[in-house]
Amino acid sequence: MNVSIYSRKAIEQLLSANFPNNVAVISFCDPVDCCKSVIHTPVDYTGKTDRVVHVAIHDIDLSVLPEFGLTYETYFPEADSVAEFIYSAKRDGMDIICQCEYGESRSSGCAAAILEHFYKNGISIFADYRYYPNQVVYHKVFDALENYKRKMVVPYA
Repeated sequence: MNVSIYSRKAIEQLLSANFPNNVAVISFCDPVDCCKSVIHTPVDYTGKTDRVVHVAIHDIDLSVLPEFGLTYETYFPEADSVAEFIYSAKRDGMDIICQCEYGESRSSGCAAAILEHFYKNGISIFADYRYYPNQVVYHKVFDALENYKRKMVVPYA
């Protein structure tokens, strides 16, 4: 499974050109209550892939969660369903695109978690100067993937 990272601008260019086949997309955007200068509509993947999950969350760190009325537990409540989505895409032999507004933080945090969980090389994203992985997104996705994996294992009777 290939995991790639895209910004909104780069993915919109790809959508108008040669969008790859057999991909699932995790698309992050800012919530509606965010900055007025930011586009809040999710990227439209209609006609390109049916395997899309949209996540509207703030691109914030652990230390400022309380300023948004959030805790680690309440931030990114979709993480468990995203983990299920990722496992489903992997089972179906699909590649994964992680996309956010600038292709630097939320998407790279998600991609790093996927790579670490399945291939133990998520550090490659943290080491790449182009990215600034959102660590809360990373930990939420990684923890959700680990929990999903544990649930899939049937204990002995």
